[in-house]
Amino acid sequence: MRLFATAGRLAATGLMLTLLAACASERAATVPGDARYTMVANGETVGHLRGALEDGTLHVDFHVDNNGRGPKHRETITLSEAGVPLAWRIEGTSLMGGPVQEQYHYADGVARWQSQADSGETPAADAPLYVVNDASPWALIVYERLLREAPGQRLDVVPGGTLRREEVTTLPDTGGGLSLVRIVGLDLAPEYLALDRDGAVFALLGSAGTAIREGEEAAAEPLRAAVGDAETARNVDLQQRLSTVHDAGFAVRNVRVLDPVSAALSAPATVVVRDGRIDSVVAVDAALDDAIAVYEGDGGVLLPGLHDMHAHTSIDTGWWYLAAGVTTIRDMGNDNQRLADLMRRIEAGELAGPRIVRNGFLEGRSPYSARNGVVADTLDDALQAVRDYARDGFWQIKIYNSMNPGWIAAIADEAHRLGLGVTGHVPAFTTPDAMIEAGYDEIAHFNQLALGWVLEDGEDTRTPLRLTAMARLAGFDLQASPRVAHSLALMRERGIALDTTAVILERLMLSRAGGISPGGEHFLDHMPVSYRRFRYRTYVPDLTPELDRDYHAGVDKMLEAMKLLHDNGVPLLPGTDDGTGFTVHREIELYARALGNADALRAGTVGAATYLGLADTYGTLAPGQAADFFLVPGDPLQDINAIRKVRLVSRAGRIYQPAAIYEALGVVPFVDAAERVH
Repeated sequence: MRLFATAGRLAATGLMLTLLAACASERAATVPGDARYTMVANGETVGHLRGALEDGTLHVDFHVDNNGRGPKHRETITLSEAGVPLAWRIEGTSLMGGPVQEQYHYADGVARWQSQADSGETPAADAPLYVVNDASPWALIVYERLLREAPGQRLDVVPGGTLRREEVTTLPDTGGGLSLVRIVGLDLAPEYLALDRDGAVFALLGSAGTAIREGEEAAAEPLRAAVGDAETARNVDLQQRLSTVHDAGFAVRNVRVLDPVSAALSAPATVVVRDGRIDSVVAVDAALDDAIAVYEGDGGVLLPGLHDMHAHTSIDTGWWYLAAGVTTIRDMGNDNQRLADLMRRIEAGELAGPRIVRNGFLEGRSPYSARNGVVADTLDDALQAVRDYARDGFWQIKIYNSMNPGWIAAIADEAHRLGLGVTGHVPAFTTPDAMIEAGYDEIAHFNQLALGWVLEDGEDTRTPLRLTAMARLAGFDLQASPRVAHSLALMRERGIALDTTAVILERLMLSRAGGISPGGEHFLDHMPVSYRRFRYRTYVPDLTPELDRDYHAGVDKMLEAMKLLHDNGVPLLPGTDDGTGFTVHREIELYARALGNADALRAGTVGAATYLGLADTYGTLAPGQAADFFLVPGDPLQDINAIRKVRLVSRAGRIYQPAAIYEALGVVPFVDAAERVH
């Protein structure tokens, strides 16, 4: 893994920053001064970001409390006259309450850092720009000020990588006149900033949320819309460059076709696609129409597209899903208007993305409320939300932690009357069994089911306890527990499914500072350095050797419980609560550990399609089915990790080459693309 920039690149970066320092007196705006921002989510205040500059030292206070969680940092940044960080210290807690302690220092020609991800040092003639691992949004202010004046608006950074600033558009009617810029190279998607007429930062609109100047909160939604427009334009361009439609059809020859129902591979064959559907599966040496394009399969395996049954999608996640062979997702809560527009554009071919099945997010009001979808203050509000979701074509209602348990029966009755299913978290201070009896058709997340087995009365699952309590599964006897037996009986009797999201629970329980969470070894070395460093961290607070042991045992118990549920006929739905196909691959790998390769592949393909009521449309590779499939060189029935090396993807007959996608997104490809031979 390459964490350090070369000496030559750092020397060039140092020269750039030296030139910036020479001009510092002419650019007072280079050094960010005092500023106060409000953190906003779904139109509501969820925290603050505040900075105060004293004698060249910047003190930052960052606090978010959204859905009972959120990072809380205090930062001290010592700046040169040009605004280059000479020292950066961060202390606090991360999203789920895990400890954060990061230090950076430049002195005597050496840059040194220590974070959860890594520690290291590198020589540099002048202070380089350090990219923070556990950053607050304030880091974007620092980066943008330096990139603004850098030659070509680009800078090489430590511990590695390159940042680039791009001017996007002007917004003359927002905030008194703003300009929108983005920084590329930090993460899986660009980070956006809005600048006022004086060049000061008015708002930060990145992955950490929306931070907007205090008193200007009303501009948050128009700015988010402007970012959405900018991302749409960027992704429309990528779609035009990275996807191919063959009007006369195409074929993938010399492949073995996976039948997920029988868990068998065909003899070598050629799959022919016309009008977005599988036209025929013919012998490998069969004559083909000269008008169609032909791709060489090289004896690889062609699989039906994978599913993510627990997604929160965005315009950017489509690329990460398609490149991994994920062609259908179920969105479990989103900005409803933005999602509807995204789906329309995907289906029109303007944007890249999998098929999307929408669930309507429904939360109750409390200090812990999540801000997706609809937050209902009364039962009447909740029932109206159900009616609105039914009118707009949503598939299920998803209940969240702060919903009043006493309202669930009425909500479920109304949903069922209108043809919608009901899934979700188990609201605080009740049990999964009670929610099944009240009308749930499905439980979202394995931990939401298991909490009913390990919690005591009165414990509040609106807090991170809903995750940390999974350590209590260590030593838990599933077979002897009356609570487990009762849940199994209810789920069998009523046909209740479980959306497992095993992968995100594994990540939250087993992430460790400085180490790779399981599954990361397959792809993190290929990723941009900022994303990679962020994944080398811990989410769990107060970790001790005993707790570490219990979390590992808890993951093993989760897999044992998945096997028990499966053997009792409970439908298991592979989901991630994430936004990349890499995580779907890990979820399928965990299913393989629990159930075996064949059942894991079945669950991720035709099983999910059947549950969604779409198996007549896709889910196998039979003639007449939609051409949703992907090509890999190996046999996943023998080695489940073969699904990670995707050479070609078809989504309704539109072809994508993952190698080209990854190159465009700054990722080192995992395998060569399938060659077009005709």
